[in-house]
Amino acid sequence: MVISRSITEKAKEILTKYPMLVISGPRQSGKTTLTRQLRPDFIYLNLELDENRTFAMEDPHQFLQKYQGGVILDEVQNVPSLFPYMKHYTDLRGKAGEYILTGSQHFLLLEKTTQSLAGRVGLLQLLPFSNAELNAAGLMPKGPEIAIFKGGYPRIFDKNIHTHDFYPAYISTYVERDVRQISAIKDLRLFRQFLTALAGRVGQIVNFSELGNILGIDSKTVKSWVGILEASFIIFLLSPYHRNFDKRIIKSPKVYFYDTGLACSLLNIREVGQLDAHFAKGALFENMIILELTKHFLNKGELPPFYFWQDSNQREVDLLIDFGASLKAIEIKAGKTINQGFFKNLQLFKTLAQGFNPDCYVIYGGDTAQPRTNVGALPWNQVEEVLKG
Repeated sequence: MVISRSITEKAKEILTKYPMLVISGPRQSGKTTLTRQLRPDFIYLNLELDENRTFAMEDPHQFLQKYQGGVILDEVQNVPSLFPYMKHYTDLRGKAGEYILTGSQHFLLLEKTTQSLAGRVGLLQLLPFSNAELNAAGLMPKGPEIAIFKGGYPRIFDKNIHTHDFYPAYISTYVERDVRQISAIKDLRLFRQFLTALAGRVGQIVNFSELGNILGIDSKTVKSWVGILEASFIIFLLSPYHRNFDKRIIKSPKVYFYDTGLACSLLNIREVGQLDAHFAKGALFENMIILELTKHFLNKGELPPFYFWQDSNQREVDLLIDFGASLKAIEIKAGKTINQGFFKNLQLFKTLAQGFNPDCYVIYGGDTAQPRTNVGALPWNQVEEVLKG
């Protein structure tokens, strides 16, 4: 079954304006499938294969003279030396939409493209399926717990693979292959423990010293490993809001996973029913909602202008969306029944940020939208309605 990707429209637009389109994202997020659907007439080359990688590295001139006019270069970060030559030949030929490049190591790919291909490339990030994409295909999970547990990796839906089989293999492959490519980590067992420790801290402030003390590593190593996980689309960090509404605001970021199914696997959640009594249920629900909104922005080619707010008394708003001229404040609650406690921090924040008059919303685990005075209350499966007001 082919599931339409929301990013397709933006990708097609970029191909009419730039010589190159770069699509980065986690391994198995559907990059190869998307690119081949976008341009089935293009030559496809996987640069993880020895023969293609060796040709590109040893004779880039001949490589780019042979493959031109419509080429997909998959996992292009394997040949970073190719980028200056691509700049030369695309400038020489002056054609839009000549190359589609993909990569699963974001920061490395971003660094190389911005250094060598500035002004010649359009950048997109493709994450696993969004709930909106699954809904359009008639595959929307029946409840938030199922959505959290399954995650969004295409192979789970395309091949009906059980999460027990998919995620442990995915983690093992990632740790054994990608981590070694990005950094010379010697103790992969300890790195996996670090990854699991982060899964237990979803939605929490990242405390580098605490993590280091637990695992017996220094804070510099912790920061380095966080960077590796960001670079390979395993985790992302949410920054605290930069406007000084309260001088006692928190200055450290929170950690979230790019896929909640992966986080569940790391936490050894083996059945959907385990989520109900699990300590991380609320945090995983929060992760899913923030991730869903993140995908909405990335699929339009925009970086999400997302923050959280928390003061020294632990009063917080889970998500702020800063549109420049307007601000949206969102509380995220896994409970299926709305209660007045859901609105308390929003009311406080609205008072502190009264000059900005933020639009306030609660997104919760129930199934129906409920109008409330000054606050919109939306169910988990209507999260994109937040962006329409």
